Amino acid sequence: MARNGTKSRLYLRGNRWWADLRAFSDVGGKREPLVAPGESRATTDREVAEVLFGDRIRELYERRKNRTILGIEDDATLAEYASHHLVLKAKSGKFTEKWLQESEHRLRRAVEFFGADRSLSSIGVKDVQRFSNWLLELPSPRGGTLNPGTVRHHLNSLSNLFRRAQSESTVPPGHNPVASLIDKPVAQQGEADWLEVHEAALLLEAARHHVSSKRDPLPFMHPLISTFLLTGGRKREVLGLEIADVSVDRKTVTFRPNRWRTLKTKAAMRSVPLFAQLEEILRNYIFNRDAPMEDGLLFPSPRTGGLVHDTRKALDAIAMRAGWEAGEIRLHQLRHTYCSARLQTLDRGAPVSPFTVARELGHGGDSLVKRVYGHLGRVRHRSEVVEYRVENHREVLGERLAHLA
Repeated sequence: MARNGTKSRLYLRGNRWWADLRAFSDVGGKREPLVAPGESRATTDREVAEVLFGDRIRELYERRKNRTILGIEDDATLAEYASHHLVLKAKSGKFTEKWLQESEHRLRRAVEFFGADRSLSSIGVKDVQRFSNWLLELPSPRGGTLNPGTVRHHLNSLSNLFRRAQSESTVPPGHNPVASLIDKPVAQQGEADWLEVHEAALLLEAARHHVSSKRDPLPFMHPLISTFLLTGGRKREVLGLEIADVSVDRKTVTFRPNRWRTLKTKAAMRSVPLFAQLEEILRNYIFNRDAPMEDGLLFPSPRTGGLVHDTRKALDAIAMRAGWEAGEIRLHQLRHTYCSARLQTLDRGAPVSPFTVARELGHGGDSLVKRVYGHLGRVRHRSEVVEYRVENHREVLGERLAHLA
């Protein structure tokens, strides 16, 4: 309980402002620095200190009201509850390690902004709006600032935390300031980049001529790019393929969890057709060597023997040889390219079903294929199989193909 005669007040320590909040000791009030959001030390500005002091008083009043009226005893701080939330997420087994790492990163930014000791029930809609604005001004790893889609992911992670807090009666019923925010940032929607079939054929031909170097020491770029283009796999799915995942007998490539990586969702575990062009390339890659590959990763790192994490230098070298600029071709475009090409193939004489293509991409339904992945190129590709053979597109490619020789 509060000490007799104790009143809340502002005071200076050196040139920085502190608050004496022992009048609220029953709900955690104490002598504490007044730190502005995004700062690490107490403010030196009296006007800022007065605003922070008022906010803290209201927070402690709210905490006392919650305890008295609603019976909420465990009004946790943001930092401790974020840790608790992530532990329970991990124990549920429903989320990948990558998802958990990304959630932890986003919640760490929330803790940085609001403060580790900020109580959950004291965070309101205006606070979340300020947090959103702060995120929009943070520098991006690729230059510029965080885009609205990334900020929205941060808000979704924070909202998910508040949903758990409500379910555990850590905050009052209905207290989710993120859900109450009206104008949330929205990711900019645009058509993703992909390659026409003849462009993919040109890229493959450039990869076939590519010779690895010390700068980009990956000796398997031709079979690697072929596997992306002819399976539609995600980056980690393809880089984590094992030799046993390729079945020449069943004519399939199987994406399944292994010790190198997990899969994004349950629907991501699947088998896709081993098209004839990919079979030819992989047969040559696996067996046409002094010692045929028998087990382990299909594309092991030359340096560590484990997963390859970065192919950008080698991909840039190949793309520039074929006439693109550095950074213009990236692996995710090859997934879109497969989807576009596959949608234009035939299945027993009829156009292939979008649902079939969705399953091959590792989706649970076909809505994403229809909305995002399905591109109609200028050059139609009606055949029984997906293939990117330069001999079928010499007239279209013209000089670009001649420059590879």
